[in-house]
Amino acid sequence: MRVIRNAIRAVLLDVDFYNAAEVDTRLTGQAGLIVVIASGLAGVGSAIALEDVSVLAAVLGGIVAGVVGWLLWSLASWLIGTRVFGGEATYSAMLRVIGFAYTPLAIGVIPWLGFPGAAWMLVAAVVAFREGLDISTPKAIGTMAVGWSLWLGVTVVLNLVLDFNLNARWPFPG
Repeated sequence: MRVIRNAIRAVLLDVDFYNAAEVDTRLTGQAGLIVVIASGLAGVGSAIALEDVSVLAAVLGGIVAGVVGWLLWSLASWLIGTRVFGGEATYSAMLRVIGFAYTPLAIGVIPWLGFPGAAWMLVAAVVAFREGLDISTPKAIGTMAVGWSLWLGVTVVLNLVLDFNLNARWPFPG
């Protein structure tokens, strides 16, 4: 299956793959599927680690957080990368490259690997932004950090307002 091959290339931080994903509009659906699967698997890991959480609620919360995060992080990073750092990309290109950068979250199905998976995703996002926006690594790091911080802030506010756990928590069991 192509989606599995593409997910492996994304996890391995294959620069050629991220460059291809930037321009191949056929990969947008695959990127969205990766976000849903990886976020759902991370939700399963959260439910296992946090014994008082239902698996269904954790999976649904993970998927909601993943999709909302994907859309917001892609938008914020597209705006920051193009307007502040002078990158060139479309919003749909950002959706594709960031969607594939979510792939490492899938290892979060194993509870104690949630944090390493999230860290790996941030590294993949730097590669995705660098290649997707055609900017330097320091600018890609800045784009990733600001965009991800905005997403995290929105997630925390949603958690407080809706009293709904969107899995924005420390990934280790307590």
